[in-house]
Amino acid sequence: MPTLDDPTDVRLVREVSLDARATLTDLAAAIGLSVSATQARLRRLESRGVISGYRATVDPEAVGKPLSAFIEITPLDPAQPDTAPEQLAHLTEIEACHSIAGGASYILFVRVATPRDLERLIRDIRLAAQVSTRTTVVLQTFYENRPLLPG
Repeated sequence: MPTLDDPTDVRLVREVSLDARATLTDLAAAIGLSVSATQARLRRLESRGVISGYRATVDPEAVGKPLSAFIEITPLDPAQPDTAPEQLAHLTEIEACHSIAGGASYILFVRVATPRDLERLIRDIRLAAQVSTRTTVVLQTFYENRPLLPG
């Protein structure tokens, strides 16, 4: 598992987390290095897996998926192999799958267009993974996708 031990790398990761579209010139100025030294550090952080990618944050309503929910899943038969993440990977409405402690085995974060689509997705999840579900619909999101800043 990659770690950050160098204070300059910590500052660089912080800057990229706050603005992934910052130019190398901006990043270099922020961390006090030359552009070439900053680029070399950035490439090293990427190759070590500290920075694993860059992505756009898209407004769910703008792409027709305003309804989000958390779905806890529990195997119907705990004696069966635990392959739920693999069995559900094809369902693109599932944005995240987390293994959790507690009564359920996993919690999924999903986005869909309508309540009917949510109902269909829950049915598909139950059939694909042979699980029971417990769903919590999100009424309003105050923040998410916050920058992950090094401690």
